[in-house]
Amino acid sequence: MNNIPFLEYINKYISLSVEDETILLSKIVQRNYLKDQYISQQGDICKSVNFIISGGTKTFYMDKDGQEHIVMFSIEDWWTSDLGSFITQTPADFNVQCIENTQLIQFTYDNLEELYKEIPKLECLFRKIVERAFVASQKRIVRNFSLPVKERYIEFKNKYPQIEQRVPQYMIASYLGVTKEFLSKIKSQIIQNQ
Repeated sequence: MNNIPFLEYINKYISLSVEDETILLSKIVQRNYLKDQYISQQGDICKSVNFIISGGTKTFYMDKDGQEHIVMFSIEDWWTSDLGSFITQTPADFNVQCIENTQLIQFTYDNLEELYKEIPKLECLFRKIVERAFVASQKRIVRNFSLPVKERYIEFKNKYPQIEQRVPQYMIASYLGVTKEFLSKIKSQIIQNQ
């Protein structure tokens, strides 16, 4: 697997020496998952934080009626995990499942803790990643409470066009909190108004 996209991503935020890169690469696990495979499952302790080299995932909660509630999609150069479970090492609230064949770079909890000691600036990088994830999550909550579904869909489509093209409509509907039929109706209205 090619580590260059990962190192390019890291070097956008912090500069690593050749020695730092060697240490970093020695602590990662590279994995390939098939479409529909789970990276982590609700109720299990999330064992890794994952950087996507290629492919995509969905993070979702399965309610007691078997209904899927998608909270996030992740694609190339994004991170995916049940972060709450990973950080606290307690049972996960969410499933992380591949929506395409996916190549990942994974960090286990222990490896990440060791890396923080060996390359202290990585702790700063991961703090920034977690902060950005937290802010994005809060903004999404506010949008879900304050915007009509049509506006939420338009925002999703404009902000994540590459995801909208790769993800089935029923998953986007789940992400928006509506049925696929309702989303289809909204899309028809948008086309008619153009």
